[in-house]
Amino acid sequence: MIERFDTGPRMSEMTIHHGVAYLAGQVPEDTSADIVGQTEQVLQAIDDLLRLAPTDKSHILRAEIFLADMADFAGMNQAWDKWVPEGATPARATVQAKLANPAWKIEIVVTAAVP
Repeated sequence: MIERFDTGPRMSEMTIHHGVAYLAGQVPEDTSADIVGQTEQVLQAIDDLLRLAPTDKSHILRAEIFLADMADFAGMNQAWDKWVPEGATPARATVQAKLANPAWKIEIVVTAAVP
């Protein structure tokens, strides 16, 4: 069985299958924020979705981080390092990408175990 959350005509914000939660790319709502603020917004959105699964950030298996500009790498890591649980850091990739909305500085995709 596949569970779908916040499903619209184009995509679901999260799907769960066989104990694994797959989140759609999460982006900031307030694009006036700097990279730290945009990253914090995205991480909060991830927390909110994982809570619905129910799981949490300590069960994230993989994170894919897309930055519009690699110059924002340090600022993104500043927010990430405060958020990610010590001893439960996931596999992670960070790349520069042209994002769908030019005002977005970051998009994060995660996959998490649902215990």
